[in-house]
Amino acid sequence: MRHHQYNKNFKFVLDPLQFDKNTEKELLQYCLGATLYMPGTKAISPKILNGEMNEITSIVMCFEDAIREEDLTNAELNVLSHLDTIADAIDNKTIEHKDNPLTFLRVRNPEQFRGFAKRLTKKQASVLSGFVFPKFYSNNANEYLQLLEQLNKELGTVLYGMPILEGKAIAFQETRINELLSLKEILKPYQKYILNIRVGGTDFSALFGVRRGINYSIYDILTVRDCLSDILNFFNRTEDDFLISAPVWEYFLAHKMDDLNNLIQEDIHRSLMIRVPILNEAIDGLLREVILDKANGFVGKTIIHPSHARFVNAMQAVTKEEYDDAMQILQNKGGVIKSAKSNKMNEMNPHRSWAKKIALRASAYGVVENEKSFLELIAG
Repeated sequence: MRHHQYNKNFKFVLDPLQFDKNTEKELLQYCLGATLYMPGTKAISPKILNGEMNEITSIVMCFEDAIREEDLTNAELNVLSHLDTIADAIDNKTIEHKDNPLTFLRVRNPEQFRGFAKRLTKKQASVLSGFVFPKFYSNNANEYLQLLEQLNKELGTVLYGMPILEGKAIAFQETRINELLSLKEILKPYQKYILNIRVGGTDFSALFGVRRGINYSIYDILTVRDCLSDILNFFNRTEDDFLISAPVWEYFLAHKMDDLNNLIQEDIHRSLMIRVPILNEAIDGLLREVILDKANGFVGKTIIHPSHARFVNAMQAVTKEEYDDAMQILQNKGGVIKSAKSNKMNEMNPHRSWAKKIALRASAYGVVENEKSFLELIAG
């Protein structure tokens, strides 16, 4: 996989790197980007084999909320067949590992995970990137993680876990801090298996009977914002190695694109934040929320429509100014230096953690000239 493959003519300052499930975790955790969720009953292998998924670099096939309980057996059979098909295609050199999106399975609960794991073969696991654990609480986390560790040892391939933090224990203020403390302590010994942590923005909203509208972001919902803020506080600290993916944007309309070349603005951030129209309400809202995702330390985003992928992933790219600042910081040991553009100070020690993250994002998504380049990259 490589990000932005749909736009083969775009000229990067620094090209994004290729990656697959075997890429070193330090970089791979930045590579998921826009992660597309789909029902476990969906037949997706033909599109992968035909090269029709070049905008999608990570997928989650769901055994939980996306399907009815009575469809679970069919979903499991479909997923196992999918994994066999992809593994056979790689063995036959029809495709390569890099052509296969990072593939995760969202299990239904610990019991279903345990039963499904018994059916998973080494061949199938070789093309699987890992599992998503919904409703991940301190009272079931150990069960999920112990089985994940066991599978890694038994199947001889790396399989990552991605817990979803959601539900009442985190949503409600009186239990949130103790629950997050417990979860962090439980996760620490298994950190090498945790590719990222996901958050249930929609589930949090449901618990308060609210829903963000198309013209504002998840950060405008005060109760949900508080949940996300505390999750970031616990898991996005400099000394930790957890990455957190941003919550899903719920509105479609991404396929109703106008001619982007006629709409490109010099400063996309300013245009979005003062609500100068860029495309349409759904896409402008998505882009505006991604800006806030990035500002708050989230990396990547859950998506439920494939047309959202290029928008989310393009906005993960690093501008040349950001990259130059990061390199300046990483190449010096201490003190303060005026930035290359002479518009800010770069402090070597306080900004070093930021600079490391920028360097990894640059490797995953590439370096572009400036903010105008985001829409040029999206336009394809």
